[in-house]
Amino acid sequence: MNIISVRQQPHYAKEAIEYFKKHWATEDSEKVYEDCIESCLQATSPLPQWYLLCDGQTIIGCAGLITNDFISRMDLYPWLCALYVEPEYRGRSHGSLLIDHIKADTKKNGFSHLYLCTDHVGYYEQYGFDYIGQGYHPWGESSRIYQAIL
Repeated sequence: MNIISVRQQPHYAKEAIEYFKKHWATEDSEKVYEDCIESCLQATSPLPQWYLLCDGQTIIGCAGLITNDFISRMDLYPWLCALYVEPEYRGRSHGSLLIDHIKADTKKNGFSHLYLCTDHVGYYEQYGFDYIGQGYHPWGESSRIYQAIL
């Protein structure tokens, strides 16, 4: 397995855009992923970052590291977002490869905490995340907020 930083290997940007859009975007949010991934290539700040998990030449997963995941807690950052592993690769700890890589990058960039929002209970806790409360999305839904101390 290989983790690709799109920022460090910009020739993967178009593939990353299509992969994230396929697995995360709605018709209304496609441009958000496209613009964010393209913009990160020239960014001077450490955020955002976008990652692809590959098995050989095949993309099997993805995740991002961003300043806010459309959640009301603007005081918290950075956020792990858009974690996805192809169904046929699940159950083999491939998600943890992305999580561990993002945690290391987060710490390397001077952050002491990493956050995420999700409705999943029981998954992220096994990777050192603790539930810290509810957050609210602009579209009226809420999500659980988790924190990992790095």
